[in-house]
Amino acid sequence: MEISEKAPAKLNLSLDTPFRHQDGEPEWRMVMTAIDLSDYVHIKTIPNSKEITVQTNTGFLPCDQRNLAYQAAKLLQSKLDKPEGVEIDIDKHIPVSAGMGGGSADAAAVLRGLNKIWNLNMSREELAKLALTIDSDVPFCVYSEPALVTGRGEKITPIGPLPPMWLVIAKPQASVSTPTILRQIHEQHLNHQEVQNVVSAIKQQNFDKMCLHMGNALEPITMKKCPDIIKIKDKMLQFGADAAQMSGSGPTVFGISQKKSRATHIYNSLRGFCKEVYLVRALDSLTTKYWFFVKKD
Repeated sequence: MEISEKAPAKLNLSLDTPFRHQDGEPEWRMVMTAIDLSDYVHIKTIPNSKEITVQTNTGFLPCDQRNLAYQAAKLLQSKLDKPEGVEIDIDKHIPVSAGMGGGSADAAAVLRGLNKIWNLNMSREELAKLALTIDSDVPFCVYSEPALVTGRGEKITPIGPLPPMWLVIAKPQASVSTPTILRQIHEQHLNHQEVQNVVSAIKQQNFDKMCLHMGNALEPITMKKCPDIIKIKDKMLQFGADAAQMSGSGPTVFGISQKKSRATHIYNSLRGFCKEVYLVRALDSLTTKYWFFVKKD
């Protein structure tokens, strides 16, 4: 059997980590949204086989057991009574090592797809808990809709659609290692975020309040390794963004605007400073469709 799944990128509108668990893993408090910049994952099952293969249209990703999509297939394969192999073909559009959850999105797409093909009948909640064993962003990517994300990343509480807005996304040339950034976290020194205020603003459809309380506690850590983050962020604000910040552990920066004309101006202005620039909207759910095209330069 075969199935294709959309794998949207994610952005963090608010990110905080108030403490570490005894095993050293961070506790997360985040507001996350999926965006209309997606990989596309084609999944084909092979009867009487245990082999899992992954191929992509980019040479930047491992295609063996280090690939999160491979790990997702292996995880669900262990739940089968009969052997079935899996062929995974990933059409990449999400920047790699960008803090946008590309690998996690692909893994979540494999979980959703194989859950359907193999009639496992697992709920989103069950898939999310299972997904945590792959990576902390995979549970959210199973949902791919605006949500409050807590715990180690497995507690997903949908919060409804964002206020209408456009997002301009820019990735510096530098890449950042998430484990390296996480090892440098000292919770007592972080600028802790007002995450619940962002949740409230979204539920109230209050764009100005959301902009006021947005923030990313990891931003100062990553900026030390990638100074281009602050340059791009400043340019976005200079060109008219209502708010701008880093997503995840970085180095991707995004700016938001209620007006398409202003967002387009920001997008066009940034093309001289950054190779990878995108103009997108947020997704209310995996079924959200928009008439516009994603722009990339």
